[in-house]
Formats: sequence, C-alpha cells, structure tokens
Amino acid sequence: MIALLSVSNKHGLVEFATTLTKLGWKLMASGGTAKALREAKLAVTEVADVTGAPELLGGRVKTLHPTIYAGILARPTEEDRAELQANHIKEIDMVVCNLYPFRETVAKADVSLNEAIEHIDIGGVTLLRAAAKNFARLTVICDPNDYDGVATALQADGFVSTAKRIALARKTFTHTAQYDAAITNYLSSQEGELPSLMTLSLVKTQEMRYGENPHQAAALYSSSEAMGPLGGTLLQGKPLSYNNMLDLDAAWQAVNSFDGPSVVIVKHLSPCGIASAPSLAEAFPPALASDPVSAYGGVIAVNREFDEATAQALGDLFVEAIAAPAFSVQARDILAHRKNCRLVAIPVKKELSLFGHLVGLEGRTVAGGVLVQQRDCGDPADTTWRVVSQRQPSEAELATLRFAWRACQHVKSNAIVFATNTATIGIGGGLPSRVDSVKLAAVKAGEKATGAVMASDAFFPFPDGVEAAAAAGIVAVVQPGGSIRDAEVIATADRLNMVMVFTGVRHFRH
Repeated sequence: MIALLSVSNKHGLVEFATTLTKLGWKLMASGGTAKALREAKLAVTEVADVTGAPELLGGRVKTLHPTIYAGILARPTEEDRAELQANHIKEIDMVVCNLYPFRETVAKADVSLNEAIEHIDIGGVTLLRAAAKNFARLTVICDPNDYDGVATALQADGFVSTAKRIALARKTFTHTAQYDAAITNYLSSQEGELPSLMTLSLVKTQEMRYGENPHQAAALYSSSEAMGPLGGTLLQGKPLSYNNMLDLDAAWQAVNSFDGPSVVIVKHLSPCGIASAPSLAEAFPPALASDPVSAYGGVIAVNREFDEATAQALGDLFVEAIAAPAFSVQARDILAHRKNCRLVAIPVKKELSLFGHLVGLEGRTVAGGVLVQQRDCGDPADTTWRVVSQRQPSEAELATLRFAWRACQHVKSNAIVFATNTATIGIGGGLPSRVDSVKLAAVKAGEKATGAVMASDAFFPFPDGVEAAAAAGIVAVVQPGGSIRDAEVIATADRLNMVMVFTGVRHFRH
C-alpha cells in the first residue's frame, strides 16, 4: 500500500506517517514533506524519483505528472491495472495533502498581489480532486484533524470503510471549493466595492430544531467548519435557535456601533431598549426601562465584558441569550442557574464576511438571486449636520440627538426613536406609516417623552409626524431631510418651538 503525502501544514504529519509505516505502508512525498519525514527517520521515496522529473520552477511543479495521476485515478478494474502494469506505474492507495495557506496570507495587512498569487496552490488542489474522485478505491485526507480517525480505522480493521472514504471525499471537495472561492473573491476585491463576480461557499455548522416556525427545517451554514455561532463561542445553554441567531446578530451589530459601554435589548429582530453609560451595570436599567414588557424573553448584547454587577442588575428578567466580548468568572457563576439562557462570547475583531476578502458587504436572498450591498456602518465621514429650525439646540440636546440618531439606525423602517440623555425611552418601527411609528414610540415613552428628543431614519413626508411628536412632549428632532415638503415641516417645527436638525443621510433598514 502506498501513501502519497504532500502537505503545507505539517501538524501531526510525522505521527500519522509513523503509524502508516508500522502498518506496512510505503511513503511517497514531495519536497518539504519528504524532508520532514526523513528528518523523523522514516523511509520515504521522493516524488521526483518516481516520475523521473525534478521539481521545477522553484517548486511550482512537483506532482503534476502522468505517473502520479495514473496511480491515483486508476479504477479497480483489470483493464486499468493492466495499463498501469504496462507502463510500470504503481497504484497509490492514499493521498494526504493540504494546501498553501492562501486565506491566511491574504488576511494579512498590506499583502501584495504577487505574494497572494504565490500562495495559490495548483498541484495540491489537483491531487485532492483526483483522489476524492476515486474514493471508490483510495482514501483522501485534506485535514490533519482526520489523521487519528483514519489511523484508528486502519489499526482496527486494516482498511478505511467505504462510508468513511465517501465522507473524506465530500470534505475534500468542500475544502477545494472553499479554497477556489477564496481566490475568486480575493481577486474580485481588486476590482472594486461590488465586483462582477463573487463566490459563496458554505458548510453546515449547526443543525437546528426548526426555523422561524416548527414546520420549517433550518440549519446554520458558515464559511468554515470551525466557525462558532456569530463567529463566537457558546459558553452556556442549549444551541441557539434560528430566531436567537437573528436577534443576537441584530443586537450585536447595534451595540458595536456605540463607543462607550452600551447595552442593546432586542425582541423579534427589533431593538426595544438601547442605552450607554459609564459602565454596563449603569446602562442596563435605562435600556430595560425603555420597554420592560417587550424585553421579557428577548436577547441582550453588550460591548464590554459582562461583569458581576451587570449580571446582578438583570434581576429576575428572563432573557433567551446574552452576547458579549467576554464574561467574567463571577458573572458566569451568577448566570449558571439560568439553564435556558445562552451565553455567547464573541471576540471584538474585524468584520466576518461570507464573501471572504470582500468585507463590508451583506446579502439577502430573493427569488432567483441574492441582493448584496455595503453594510450601513453609520454616517459617512464627510457628513455635516445642519440646524434648520429657528431654535438652536443646547449642547445637551445635541448630544442626545446624536445618541438617538445612532440608535435609530438599527430599528426597522420606518424607524423612530425617542431618547433622553443616552438612553432610548420609546421606539417605533417596522410600520408602513411614519406617523404611526411616532405614535407607537410616544405610547412606549409615556410621560418620559416630555422634554425628550426624536430621531427619524428618513424624512417626514408630511408635518403630521412632527406634530404627533410635539404633542407627546418632544422638543428636538433629527432627520435626514430631503422631502418636497421640507419647508412645511420646518415651519411646523418653528411654530411648535422645536429644534430640527438635518443630517443629509438616510438609514433605512428593511
């Protein structure tokens, strides 16, 4: 039995090759892999000695030879074996190969195009695809994590089962597909923000009990088998549900748009409470007070370590899940009795992208296609706010308007946020009518709306929304402007002695 080994990642290589040798396998290897095996005192035949052709072009050409691929692709038939024998070619029974670290290379800052190209594997991909195609006869391994399983099967039975070979082949084709997708998307990223071609390659990382409703099947697919939920780690509780994932993602995206310690509470994909404060423990009460009824059974995201004081501030509120960059030991001890509360630690790092090197994009499926857009990360850097009312805002009003403006960007359109200081007090959104969103926010805020400010994600098409806000007690409004009735809306604000600020930027979230 012959095993061909050609690996970039040599983790576990020597141990696995040693096991093969003890079981009577002969080793064939190329370049650096052969060198590593010889240094471990293992008998190995160089690929160049088998093919009679030296490695060429600085190692770019090593295994690309008919002798190698005939040995891999030969079917278990008398005809193929006779042809191999006539050409003095031996069957290869196992291929162990992993690829140049292309994704890791292009993830580095300031990597050059030439350096990226040099890390595009050609021979390795060809070896893997050939071996995976011929799984009926041989075993292919593309992941060092599979060494132990294959070694155990060989030691126990003397062979690798057909089911195992099929599983390894499927994994290999997934691996090469993802590798090619990474190359495509990296090269496409050189084209511009929205390239003409992008490739999506995903693996199932979690089977879910059901989707939005029990009659719908669902699963989580990610760019890597090792990817945890939302790029994080589930520390406590049962697996996240489909709806948990959506809510936590919305909360996590929202909370990380704030600089100071902040808390976001989301229920059914809509924020019901957002607050910032000097500490999380101080931010949680006003976030909860924004809509305590809706917060029951919701999810929470914070942008600092979830500490003991914050865990105690939860009181007896039932929450489905909490996302944080980390959880203190004391907080985890306090939360341990909440068996149905999932804790997800999500590192604060650069944005994860399903499109590989094409970061900053998000997509949604529609019938027959995928809509892709740049992620809304807030106002562009050159945004200038303009006070259009006669009354000028105080420094305190302006600060609260800025908080409300950022908060409303994470609410479903038509988005309306009432706020005081750095906390929401009423949120209305997801309604076809903007004035209805204002009225909903007013109901949620109640008496707290007196003297508060309002943010609207898009312009007011009529003065009625501003009039409803004033009737609730709102004294200052921030909105994009741009309506054909702007003059009428501004005149209404002046008549009601309200501050009105135009940002010139819209933040729809459908």
